[in-house]
This record gives sequence, structure tokens and C-alpha cells, in this order.
Amino acid sequence: MACRKFELVACQAALLLGVLLCATAPNSVGAEPGDSPAMALVPAGPAILGSDEAERAFGYSIGGEGARRFRWFDREQPRHVAALPAFRIDLAAVTQAAYVNFVRATGRAAPFITEADYREQGFLVHPYDEVRPYLWRGGKPPEGKALHPVVLVSQPDAEAFCHWRGSAYGDRCGLPTEDEWEKAARGTDGRYFPWGNDWAPSRLNSGSSGPWGTTPVRAYPQGRSPYALYDMAGNVFEWTATEGRPGRFILKGGSWDDEGGICRAAARHDRPAATRHILIGFRCRCTVR
Repeated sequence: MACRKFELVACQAALLLGVLLCATAPNSVGAEPGDSPAMALVPAGPAILGSDEAERAFGYSIGGEGARRFRWFDREQPRHVAALPAFRIDLAAVTQAAYVNFVRATGRAAPFITEADYREQGFLVHPYDEVRPYLWRGGKPPEGKALHPVVLVSQPDAEAFCHWRGSAYGDRCGLPTEDEWEKAARGTDGRYFPWGNDWAPSRLNSGSSGPWGTTPVRAYPQGRSPYALYDMAGNVFEWTATEGRPGRFILKGGSWDDEGGICRAAARHDRPAATRHILIGFRCRCTVR
């Protein structure tokens, strides 16, 4: 136990300078419309991931009644050091507008779910009337939400989008693993949120401050991660490539409906791969060129 504590402290101290440099000078590529999507480089190396008892207790203190009642945070990865290879990841979640070309090019079903299917899949946090404003009609995204994260997309659809988009630029892309997503969200020093350890509702779109619906993916620049990624806390949960329980995949980041504890980088949920919901979106990761 003493060795593990020493390892965590040593990792945090050795990497602190690198985290600060990444926060002020992110490495991103392809920022222009029509060019390859804007992505950040997450360098190879170790990071402190997961949570310890102190962090989980903090999470419960700001996590909402449901989190405390069902002990959601007890299922988080134990705090540990993980070494990851370098990768690139979208600066922001995939938008409704960006998903249009994928649907048109591949014939993949547009983001939509019937009321019957919505009820059958469970996860009925919101009534179907709240789903209607996010339904695509005639192959087009909902009006006024072009720059919002695309939602009502299953995990296989999200994975397929990333593969399709990557192939257009000669990249190997897919969804990030849980560990990759978490490192991109919190950097290497084990901070609770993208910006640090303090809960700051003004830095994100969450259930603590509204507006209780999705927002444009770059609407909260003050909440960016150490690698300058937007919305790694709040707005929408994001699919990962990591399987939780059989047939279910890990979601990260919290959503516009969630309280602070759920929006921590270490927090995790899993849902069946076929789930389509207004609280869930995604972003892509690619190998380093």
C-alpha cells in the first residue's frame, strides 16, 4: 500500500509541469471547415486514473440523490497509474451537422427512435416528449441544433462514424477507450474535473446550472481539459470502446441533466450498445500520424 501511494505521488509530481504546458499550449490539427477534423494530441506516458475513497466521498457530496442511493461511484476504477500510447482525439463531440454526411454517404439510419422503442430500451430518465426536439426529420438534424452534439446514436453507430470519417483522411479511428477518454479529460495529475478539483457549475452544461438541454459543443471554453478539449464534463455522456458488463459499454463525462459528482472524469456508467438517448453522444480518437 505504501508503495502504491508513493507511486501516485511521484507520478503526479513528475508530470505536473507537463500538464501545465499542455493546458497553455495544446497541440491540435485541422481546425478549418472542410479540412480534417480538429483534434488534440495526447502524448504517450503515464496518467493517474480512477478514484480513491476521498474522491468518491467528494463525488457523493455533490452527486445528487440517485448517486448516493444507488452507490454509483463505488463502481469506478480504483485510483491507479496507467501508461498509454499517444493518440489524437476530437476537440469537441461530433455535432449534428457533422453526422449528416455520414448518414448520406453510408445510408446509416439517421438519429431517431420511436416512442415504443424508447420505452422498450429503458433508461427512461426523460419522457418521450423531451426526445421529440432531437429527432431527425427527412434526413435532417433538428432545427437550431446543428452545432450541438449529435445524440440518439448507438455505440455501434458511433464506432462506425469514427471508422468512416477516419478512412476519408487515411486515419485509423474509432471510439476512445475508457482510459484514453479519462486521460484526455483530466490530464495526468488525477484532477477530478477537466479544470481542477473544485466543482464549478459555470464551467459546464450540467443539471446544476442549466439550460437543461444540449448546447453548442464549444459553448463552455472555461471548462476545457488540459489538452483544450471541450465538454469533457457535462453536455452529453460519451460512448467509449470499453465494455463494462457483457454487451454494455462505458459512458463518460456526465450530461446536461447531471450533478457534479457524475461529471467527474473518473465517474462511469455502462449501457447496452444499442441504447439511443438524448443524454448520449460521442467523439472520435485516431492513431498518431
